Amino acid sequence: MGKARRRSRPWRLGRALLYTLFAALAFAAVCVLSLRWIDPPTSAFMLEARAEALWRGEHDYRTRYQWVPLEAISPQAAIAVIASEDQQFPFHFGFDFKSIREAVRAHERGHKLRGASTISQQVAKNLFLWSGQSFVRKALEAMLTLMLETMWPKERILEIYLNIAEFGRGIYGVQAAARVYFHKDAARLNSADSALLAVVLPNPRLYRVDAPSRFVLAQRDWTLKQMANLGGPAYLSAIEPP
Repeated sequence: MGKARRRSRPWRLGRALLYTLFAALAFAAVCVLSLRWIDPPTSAFMLEARAEALWRGEHDYRTRYQWVPLEAISPQAAIAVIASEDQQFPFHFGFDFKSIREAVRAHERGHKLRGASTISQQVAKNLFLWSGQSFVRKALEAMLTLMLETMWPKERILEIYLNIAEFGRGIYGVQAAARVYFHKDAARLNSADSALLAVVLPNPRLYRVDAPSRFVLAQRDWTLKQMANLGGPAYLSAIEPP
């Protein structure tokens, strides 16, 4: 009897872990599905940045974030982030395997390993997870990315990305960025403004919109060419409405 009891303990533990995993997945699915219609009041990255500032005693830190619907954002801003960050966004299911392969091959040739995250992956990470690199975080990012692609239309993914992306210290979303850097609303951003905003996204704490380096300006010009090559805002017609 005692041996049977001892043998059943691992089974009970495994079953409890399995139930916990299912409960966590169900909770995550409910959260993701609800945000298809509910505009997020904040993001994990915003909360993390606020906590870091408080920890460092930076009492002047503030979060500038103002949600605006996609219709109130210049189409130039939308096509700029696609041209700069993820040109296959309308067509992939959350992962751009071609870009991943190219990044790995470049790394094997001795180049610095560059990111190949799609817009969908960045939404999953910025909205729900924490910064840094770890296997656990990448696994959660992949799971959440699949949920986003399954439960949200592409238009919603792009809308949330444009609203929560970080464009500078404490500056989140194109509306806040447009007001801070260009003193106008996101609806009035032109192609040059939009391209400049887009190219700081890989590292907004290093690349600056208000004091662009030569590299940032060169990347802006490259992005403008890519925007034209894609056909400009007309490329957005490939994104199905909800």
